[in-house]
Amino acid sequence: MKIDFNKNKDGLVPAIIQDATTKKVLMLGYMNEEAFNKTKEKGLVTFFSRTKNRLWTKGEESGNVLNLVDLKLDCDNDTLLIQVNPKGSTCHTGTDTCWSESNDPSFGFISTLENVISSRIEHADSQKSYVASLFAKGINKVAQKVGEEAVEVVIEAKDNNDELFLDESADLLFHYLMLLQAKGFKLKDVVSVLEARHK
Repeated sequence: MKIDFNKNKDGLVPAIIQDATTKKVLMLGYMNEEAFNKTKEKGLVTFFSRTKNRLWTKGEESGNVLNLVDLKLDCDNDTLLIQVNPKGSTCHTGTDTCWSESNDPSFGFISTLENVISSRIEHADSQKSYVASLFAKGINKVAQKVGEEAVEVVIEAKDNNDELFLDESADLLFHYLMLLQAKGFKLKDVVSVLEARHK
């Protein structure tokens, strides 16, 4: 890894800090060569603090350290992407990230869909919302609907109509997300189980 510490007169390169699991960007810091070497050696992310004018290991006072997982260098050799397992909050203000975001895993549109389901359950009129009306009938009805959709996926898997198979798969996933919430869970809880099994 040939980092160009000499590109800037101050000998510093930006270090983007990303959670290795959630993929959320947690903060931006700067490293000189000494900070980079200490990070690799100790396994704890260390920066060069421009305000303190010295090396600074994240969490040296708060205990909220950044445990090193991986280091990547960009195509210009002057910016680092550092993946970490954070211990505690990352920002000095006490938030998970320096952008005041929670460091929860995101599954793209699936997470958006989970939020829509939550909103419909909490705020929608059961006369107008399919989600609210199904939830109003109780968990047995939600579970039954998941079973029905699973059978339809199996039937379509045996045919050659890919469009119908994907439609039924989408219905199954949608209703499964509803069932998870009916039980008080989200997809991240299932992913945690899978991750534990993977180890």
